[in-house]
Amino acid sequence: MPFSSSLADRVRTVVGRERGITEKKMFGTTCFMLRGNVCVGIWQDSLIARVGKDAYRAALRLPHACEFDFTGRPMTGWIVVAAEGIDTERDLRAWIDRSLEFVGSLAAKTKT
Repeated sequence: MPFSSSLADRVRTVVGRERGITEKKMFGTTCFMLRGNVCVGIWQDSLIARVGKDAYRAALRLPHACEFDFTGRPMTGWIVVAAEGIDTERDLRAWIDRSLEFVGSLAAKTKT
């Protein structure tokens, strides 16, 4: 199943006001980057949110959140939020804000 273009549009609306956000096609989906670091992405109709290792366990306890594990090796610090967990703009914004907070603490990636 391809990624949800309507969810990508919703994410664009939320991150459109943020400085340093770019959009990039990666791994057959759309990812939104902050200063070169992946922040959030779209997987089918779910949101992939990068929350970091320190916030990972707490994020997993939130409704509709699960490990980001599409290869058999969960990626600690990354969460998949099912469509039900982001059906309101408030819920979507909360997950994006979590990701922006973590990714905002990372050093900017520079092109080599």
